[in-house]
Amino acid sequence: MPRMNLTDASAIVTGGASGIGEAAARQLAALGAKVVIADLQEDRGQQVATEIGGMFVRCDVSSEEDGQAAVLAASEMGPLRALVNSAGLGRAGRTIDRNNEPMAQKDFDFVIRINLLGTFNMLRLSAAAMGKTEPLDGDGQRGAIVNLASVAAFDGQIGQAAYSASKGGVVGMTLPIARDLSAAGIRVNTIAPGLIDTPIYGSGEEADKFKNHLGQSVLFPKRLGSAEELAFMVVDVITNPYMNGEVIRVDGGIRMPPR
Repeated sequence: MPRMNLTDASAIVTGGASGIGEAAARQLAALGAKVVIADLQEDRGQQVATEIGGMFVRCDVSSEEDGQAAVLAASEMGPLRALVNSAGLGRAGRTIDRNNEPMAQKDFDFVIRINLLGTFNMLRLSAAAMGKTEPLDGDGQRGAIVNLASVAAFDGQIGQAAYSASKGGVVGMTLPIARDLSAAGIRVNTIAPGLIDTPIYGSGEEADKFKNHLGQSVLFPKRLGSAEELAFMVVDVITNPYMNGEVIRVDGGIRMPPR
């Protein structure tokens, strides 16, 4: 059975203006897909879309209206075959602080809304469009969805309650959604990255020192992973027709300590 063919198909990459999302968008475009960059970073998102021959759609992933606009844009370029849910954010905060004051509930809610509810919003809307396409092969395959979680889903550190809960939710819904979508011929997998060198760490000499320090805690190789390396796995699980219902850590073997 050959790999899933993305030539002349469309794909949506949320958070595709930078980091892992950008790397995945570039690799999917190289395989012939027409990619929608669904992001809030307009200037950078438009630049990436232009460079890869795709389209930028300003998108808050937790908005049904924005999600529908991204799906419509993709479907107009070709049958929607792939979704990469890469948009996400963190907001560190302890459950109670050093003065025994509780975390603001709104901060917890905000992270859950983007990382978990936003992931499901884009997934359900994209799956509906994929389900209406013609099958690609004799198995009835119509598309593939990849969610980005985090090793924090398993090894959450101090101050990561909201982030870990959001990513744990993404991990937890992977198998039941894969089961839901099996009748439509749509595969669902989740990738849990470890420490990845993305713009979140900033730039400059101090940022480089900090990243080098973090890299020493990785089993091997002793460095942060690259966005390109994560995108390799994204593309692999999209294009491998037998990969379904799985959560894969891509982390250099790291197990995160409490702090």
